[in-house]
Amino acid sequence: MTSSSRHPPLATTALRRDGDILVARRQALRLAELVQLDPQDQSRLATAVSEIARNAVRHGGGGTVEFALTPEMLVVRVTDAGPGIADVRAVLDGRAGGLGISAARRLTDRFELESRPGAGTTVELGKRLGRTAAALDPAPIARALSEEARVEDVAGELRDQQRELLRALAQLRAREAEVDRLNRELAETNRGVVALYAELDERAAELARAAELKSRVLSDISHEIRTPLNAMLNVTRLLLDRMDGDLTAEQERQVRLVRDSAGTLNELVSDLLEMARMEAGKTVVRPSEFTVQDLFATLRGMFRPLLTSDAVALVFGEAQQFPPLHTDEAKVGQILRNLISNALKFTVAGEVRVSAELRGADRIAFMVADTGIGIAPEDQERIFQEFYQIESPLQRAAQGTGLGLPLSRKLAEFLGGSLSVASEPGRGSTFTAVIPCRYAERRTSDRREGPHVRRGAAEAQHA
Repeated sequence: MTSSSRHPPLATTALRRDGDILVARRQALRLAELVQLDPQDQSRLATAVSEIARNAVRHGGGGTVEFALTPEMLVVRVTDAGPGIADVRAVLDGRAGGLGISAARRLTDRFELESRPGAGTTVELGKRLGRTAAALDPAPIARALSEEARVEDVAGELRDQQRELLRALAQLRAREAEVDRLNRELAETNRGVVALYAELDERAAELARAAELKSRVLSDISHEIRTPLNAMLNVTRLLLDRMDGDLTAEQERQVRLVRDSAGTLNELVSDLLEMARMEAGKTVVRPSEFTVQDLFATLRGMFRPLLTSDAVALVFGEAQQFPPLHTDEAKVGQILRNLISNALKFTVAGEVRVSAELRGADRIAFMVADTGIGIAPEDQERIFQEFYQIESPLQRAAQGTGLGLPLSRKLAEFLGGSLSVASEPGRGSTFTAVIPCRYAERRTSDRREGPHVRRGAAEAQHA
């Protein structure tokens, strides 16, 4: 290798990627022009430099290009830190690839190559200067190359930015295409949702019509059934009152059986009518003022004749000094009657206890607790479904329709309260009806209870 390294380089360019090969070629071309080489030699030097720079980038893993001037020659030194060349002579002769190296050798006036396996490669190219170029001052040439390098750097940055911009635009187009696809899918989904809502509205209208028809049928049939039932009850009462003469013991037993059966059917008809009115939104709430003491006294007198077994006691708790209630007394009484009747049906021995307590400042909780068979956890919500009955020997023996508890819960909710149960199989049940002390007319409808609740004439009088 010659002693050109004694002269400081006019410019140095890093070789890292293919774009740097073009930069090195342009710098070589510019330097050859500045030192006044003829155009043909300018092209030859630029071509030789680009070939060697390409080898450094693609086979040597990158490197550097240095440009220097000696009194006789323009020197370009290309260095890489690659794997080196095992057989330099074969490459120079073109027998082992390296056509770019052999071409660069022919295009320059001086060509020196130094390489060792694993230690990289250094190639030094040179073009002789003319007589007038030998006296050139290298300082302005170095400044010109530096300016050229800065321009190339800016151009390179612009090219990099342009590539980044193109990539960003490509990503943006891809995202826009994805957004368009999602918008189309969303539009299709929206059409499906609109169609589904239309279908749901249609089904809701059908259900409303079916519910209205069911309520009308129940109401009509119940009224038709109630007439012969009342006749049966009146006839059995006349017979039991001996209005047409005495009855034998067997005749009295059979008449009582007919009366009890007619009474059970009459209760069923009453429950069906009440359910129909509630579902049609025609339930009338008639608030009046009454006390818990009066309510318990009425219930005690009503159930005393019905207690036929000494094994079960019906106990009413001590009525405390509760504030008076202003709500529908008949409906509160109906709720408690249903709860007490159920408790008596499913209690073989022990007691059924009715009590009340104040909840907060404006609600009273009525509790009906029994020592009966209890209710399994999985059945504690099902019993509030219409016509649902728990399978048990007592259930088969007791007369019932499965409407008492659902009707009681709906009545409690109509009055602005609630009905719940706490129970354990074999240890009895406690039903709790929480009723506001003062009924307040509701302004919004409840899907389960019907469109509205009307106040009766009595309420208007109280107002």
